[in-house]
Amino acid sequence: MTMQSPMWRMPVTAADRVLLEIQRAIVEGEIPAGSKISEPELARRFDLSRAPLREALARLERCHLIERIPNAGARVVTLSKEGLIALYQLREELEGLACRLAAEQMTDAEIAEVRALLDQHLSTQRVREGESYYQEAGDLDFHYRIILGSKNPYLINILCDELYFLVRMYRVQLGMNGPRVSRAFDEHKAIIHAIANRDGELADLLMRRHIGASRRNIELQLTGNQA
Repeated sequence: MTMQSPMWRMPVTAADRVLLEIQRAIVEGEIPAGSKISEPELARRFDLSRAPLREALARLERCHLIERIPNAGARVVTLSKEGLIALYQLREELEGLACRLAAEQMTDAEIAEVRALLDQHLSTQRVREGESYYQEAGDLDFHYRIILGSKNPYLINILCDELYFLVRMYRVQLGMNGPRVSRAFDEHKAIIHAIANRDGELADLLMRRHIGASRRNIELQLTGNQA
């Protein structure tokens, strides 16, 4: 890829390393949503002194994975219907824009890489059988690749740094299983086809519909029903 988000640089400092480890643990639910952050416990778990740990926690707060509550300390964010709606309203607008730009900016080689990525996703048995559609973070994530393809540094900063892990938290914990799996994969194929045809308007529309459907699916999971 010709453009890389700063988030995916190799860890340089102890705080970088711990940041990535805690991000993964929160996104995958290993550190549960809504749980209180204990600095001494995390320092012991990651074998880290308090200063770099606090730096990592400050960065986690900036990417919306933890929040500080007056008189209660820091907690992992709670996954809520209200938070989902606000986040996905923004995703629809900005990722739709990313698709329009990607239709103009992505090279044929980059489009071929995304198509190859989708073939790789389909090669997993779970996707073929409609069981689950787990995408690793970064370059193995269809949405991430399309956002990078927009070539707009401000859009990339918002979607691939500031909001990326909060979006993944909803997707990984609530949105990658069940009946949506096969449909979501087919929607990805349609989006990259529109981009390949340089039809930014259609790609925008398809991405908005795709994210809207994902939001409704996750909302059902949050309210205790099955999609």
